[in-house]
Amino acid sequence: MRNGKRAFTLLELLTVIAIIAILSAIIVPVFARVKDNAYRSQDFANMNSLRSSLQLYREDQGAYPPALLGYVTLYATGPNAGNVMPANEVKGFLYPKRTASLATFTPAYVRFQATQTVNAVFPDADPTPIGSGAQLDLNGDGAISALDDVAGNRQAYGSADGFVCWDPAISAIAAGARCGGVSLSDPSDPRARMFYSISGYDVGEARVPAGGSRFELRYSRFWTNFAIGVGAGNGNGNPNDDPRQLGYSDPPDTTVVTWNGNFREYASVGVPQAVRRDIVLYLSGSARPWDSKQMYDRAWRQKAN
Repeated sequence: MRNGKRAFTLLELLTVIAIIAILSAIIVPVFARVKDNAYRSQDFANMNSLRSSLQLYREDQGAYPPALLGYVTLYATGPNAGNVMPANEVKGFLYPKRTASLATFTPAYVRFQATQTVNAVFPDADPTPIGSGAQLDLNGDGAISALDDVAGNRQAYGSADGFVCWDPAISAIAAGARCGGVSLSDPSDPRARMFYSISGYDVGEARVPAGGSRFELRYSRFWTNFAIGVGAGNGNGNPNDDPRQLGYSDPPDTTVVTWNGNFREYASVGVPQAVRRDIVLYLSGSARPWDSKQMYDRAWRQKAN
């Protein structure tokens, strides 16, 4: 006699599997977008906190700091002498006096440990030919023309110039020939400039067209030839220099403080799509979404609308 039980047919099982697969294809991307949006919201909040901390620092010190978190520091004495001091133990420029949490310096997608360190390069300079990319009336003649776009007020260095160093002659980050003889991998060298990898608003990891990635400066007080002193500059500044540099006494609200490129979407290897996925912190106020391709091309020379 039959026991009255009925098994699933093969067709029914395949139907159930197909439904589960369809639901997974719908739900997984939704969860990914929710996670991404949550990360972006947290990073917006962190960047706005950094701006508030910077303003407190400037009120106290009369100028913006050389870095946000600070540079790699070694233990000077004790059993760990010569070893890297973890970032959470560093008494940096903003941490812990003006910013209580180390997480403020760490973008959501950054997963480095507190003792991991890195050298960094300048981002690539604006590829627009000199003389054809004027943005501001820098010479004061009342018009924006080719005369306002000269080598002196362009970015001094790019990624091809190698790792950055500290140049005491100008009290600024430099690269290239100015780093000759510097032990760039040795934090005990007073001119070496290594960064904590978790400090994602001092430096940021960026994909490159050749494949792989590199760490680029995101925060720098000076970046032009006139200010740093190469090419057409002497390191003493210039009345016709781009004023959008934190090292000058009264930078305009359109000055880029730092940016977050961890949310970029790429059109090809290392080339971001022209969509508003970067987060840029301007001196004027809150962090704003910005076109990733424009940030990739112009870095600090980005012109706020």
